[in-house]
Amino acid sequence: MQHYSIAEIKTWDRFYRANFINCLSGFKSATLIGTIGTNKVANLGVFSNLVHLGSDPALIGFINRPREAAPHTLANIEATGVYTMNHIHPSFIQQAHQASAKYAADESEFEATGLGIEWRENCTAPFVAESKIKYAMELVEIIPIRHNGTFFIIGKVLDVYIDKTILARDGYLHLEKADSVCSLGIDGYYATDLLGRFAHARPGKPIEQI
Repeated sequence: MQHYSIAEIKTWDRFYRANFINCLSGFKSATLIGTIGTNKVANLGVFSNLVHLGSDPALIGFINRPREAAPHTLANIEATGVYTMNHIHPSFIQQAHQASAKYAADESEFEATGLGIEWRENCTAPFVAESKIKYAMELVEIIPIRHNGTFFIIGKVLDVYIDKTILARDGYLHLEKADSVCSLGIDGYYATDLLGRFAHARPGKPIEQI
């Protein structure tokens, strides 16, 4: 097994180092976040660091990079308090990845990538038309992370739109049936397969597969 010290890692090329460290935390969700600015331009960004924070209230958080590196999503959420989260699927991973490019504030990633824009009742932020799993969010809190200049954005789930065929009787969502992809590193996208579901674990009880 090869050993790499943090002192050595810090000497590596910036993008090589970013890929290496990003891969250590494993596969992550791949999501397009849709916002709209005060200039009425619809914005779209790729995020892979979402985290479930609770089900009641239904809260989901994500990390926004430092403001100078990724300003538009953060600024739009601060201004409007609403945004959307849209799963990515194999049919448009290239377009989704292109949304990570640094477009000007007056350029829409929807137009630049060719992804369809969808407006729904009770939400002023745009959805991705091609996404099979999407939901509207309302800002709860923005927490600055002083150590590296990033921001932890916490939102409340408002409205969810899914294909009902992926919903199991117990509320489980079979994301693999919707072909939702996950990501690894800064540029890798992966398909998923269900390996197994297991009943609630209790001390001294045999593991039961659902």
